Amino acid sequence: MLRDRVVSLATPEAVESFLADNPNSAIFKAGTCHKTMQGFGFVQEQLEAREDLKIGIIRVVEQRAASNLVAERTNIVHHSPQLILFKDGEAVFDLDNWSITPEALQVGFAKLPAGAASVSAGASDRTDLAPYLQVLDQYLSGVIDDRRFEYVYTTMFRDDASLRPRDEVEVLNSIFGDVDKHIQMHAMMAGRSQDTAVRERAERAYQALRAMSGQTPQHA
Repeated sequence: MLRDRVVSLATPEAVESFLADNPNSAIFKAGTCHKTMQGFGFVQEQLEAREDLKIGIIRVVEQRAASNLVAERTNIVHHSPQLILFKDGEAVFDLDNWSITPEALQVGFAKLPAGAASVSAGASDRTDLAPYLQVLDQYLSGVIDDRRFEYVYTTMFRDDASLRPRDEVEVLNSIFGDVDKHIQMHAMMAGRSQDTAVRERAERAYQALRAMSGQTPQHA
């Protein structure tokens, strides 16, 4: 499952460890613009069929030191978004910005011979669902009200969803649907949302996310 092959690289040490353990792999540098969302979507399409490869994600705004190490190690000028493919620990292919296209990615991934299926990432290396579980737990237990939950959850998801595997996005998106459209409608309604099914959808999403993160589903 792709979700188990996505690793967050928050520090230079994490980058070094990732490449040492996964000499044939990919690193994706993520920015904050819509180019990142489109580019990572194309990368996911290629990786879904390559169960032998893991991908490390660097969020360059928050994790600049990790990004700088990759640039120094590969002599590839930093861009975001940027995809770098590694073979035997050495960079063999890279794409930046709008050049991250399905056609170009096919050429790049062909440079990495298929190997054995990758061992699933450890629980601590998987994409971090803890922030969502925390806010859902607070909402379902009554610590925060509907309005606060709506604001915190939709803001977090809008800023984060483009770098998550599709199965996670489907669950996270199940509560409010298209977040941008939801936020626009919320503003037009001046906060007078009357969707009584939100709590039910939040409960279902909470259970699904607990299962994805390796936790036992439970009632909130």
